[in-house]
Amino acid sequence: MTRILIAGYQHETNTFAPSLADWAAFNTGEAFPAFVRGQAMVDLLTGVNIPMGGFMDEARRLQWTLVPSAWAGASPSSYVTQDAFERISQAIMDDVRAALAQGLDGVYLDLHGAAVAEHADDSEGELIGRIRQLVGPHIPIVASLDLHANVTARMLRESDGLVAYRTYPHVDMAATGELAARLLQRRLQLGRKEPLHVQRLPFLISLNAQSTWMAPAQALYEQLIALDRELGAMLSFCMGFPASDFEECGPVIWAHGAQAKLAVERLYAQAVQAQQWRPQWQPAREAVAQALAWAAIEAAPVVLADTQDNPGAGGDSNTTGMLHALLQQRAGHLFPQQIALGLLFDPQAARKACEAGVGAQLEMSLGKAVPIFSGDLSDPPVQGRFTVRAVSPGACLLKGPMMTGSTIQMGPSACLEIEGIYVAVASGKMQMLDRELFRTVGIHPENMKVLVVKSSNHFRADFTPIASHVLVAKAPGPMAADPGDLPWKKLSPHTRTRP
Repeated sequence: MTRILIAGYQHETNTFAPSLADWAAFNTGEAFPAFVRGQAMVDLLTGVNIPMGGFMDEARRLQWTLVPSAWAGASPSSYVTQDAFERISQAIMDDVRAALAQGLDGVYLDLHGAAVAEHADDSEGELIGRIRQLVGPHIPIVASLDLHANVTARMLRESDGLVAYRTYPHVDMAATGELAARLLQRRLQLGRKEPLHVQRLPFLISLNAQSTWMAPAQALYEQLIALDRELGAMLSFCMGFPASDFEECGPVIWAHGAQAKLAVERLYAQAVQAQQWRPQWQPAREAVAQALAWAAIEAAPVVLADTQDNPGAGGDSNTTGMLHALLQQRAGHLFPQQIALGLLFDPQAARKACEAGVGAQLEMSLGKAVPIFSGDLSDPPVQGRFTVRAVSPGACLLKGPMMTGSTIQMGPSACLEIEGIYVAVASGKMQMLDRELFRTVGIHPENMKVLVVKSSNHFRADFTPIASHVLVAKAPGPMAADPGDLPWKKLSPHTRTRP
């Protein structure tokens, strides 16, 4: 039987963000399941829409024997601490050594691709390199990557194959795990590495321009899939995570296969056209005014993305710019109990609400002023009288297209109402990518006039089907919508911060 060791390490690092990813962050079970090792990993991740789940399904079809190691994931934030990375690496290294003693035919890694550690800018390249030192040159290492990976020369050199998501929102995570298994099978059958070709785009791409639900990315990924079919390649395009301050941050196109060079060159010719990547945003007040105007004439909700406090990109989901804008424009008086915002991360407020119970009225502040990339602070907390409308222990089973089947631990959570506006407040950080996160605290998204979601693009998968309009708003927060606004120090001089 073919024996494949499987392991995972998931973190998207915004080096400009305020909070580090320490060992505790990998054990909270917020945006990802908590650190898990051995057979428990298989039991937890089977059937879940993440790459590991898809890889395991395809491996079983191929009748491989799986050797489970460790899987670790933490919410996007600033640097992974040295302690956390070394704990994760050590667990995987120990398991690789043990597997080698029993016989090993390959290694699969479920990686993000944009994880920066305090002591290793290219922490995924470092992890792959350590495994390569143990297994030698002949045992293949294949990894799946997030579409936002900042793919490095070392990651490509030390591995036998890399393949990335093809959708954003990432509804194809399990499917990408299946692709990784097929790429590994190709490598095992061939007995050597396939030809590889790589090209790097000369500019960063804003997250808000990367959605594969819209132009230009939609057409580019359709072309990618067509090129794969035509040329027999395994082609990937990572648009990059444009907030990781290290030399190799940026978009990369690569392919494995006999016609890899032709596949990459044809896709690159379309992707490199800079003008197509320039997105549109609105300041918070303008976006709220537009949303309220539409809400007056539309039956379906208007969805506003609070993109610069996206906890899926390094924000802490606790800024209040959008809530202030709603209050200033009396949104809750215009549409009482039909305006909702979430998730707002405020453990203290959530705990107070849960202790007070439904119906209680609390005088308190909500949210936090945090340092942002400009050197200023975000908006101040909202001070006022809040009514507790619902409380929850915070366990949420996701049912939307992303991470389907995953159980998220939001911690003690509540729906707080202020001046007719609902705020979904949680003790855990989680991007608003699934309507169930609102429902957990008694808010039914379909019944709202305006929904403010702390997300950049992932919300589109579950919210666009119920939305009359979607707007992206720029309220002050730690995740710059425009990469050109960030104070870069390490980025390659050959990479422009704007298209």
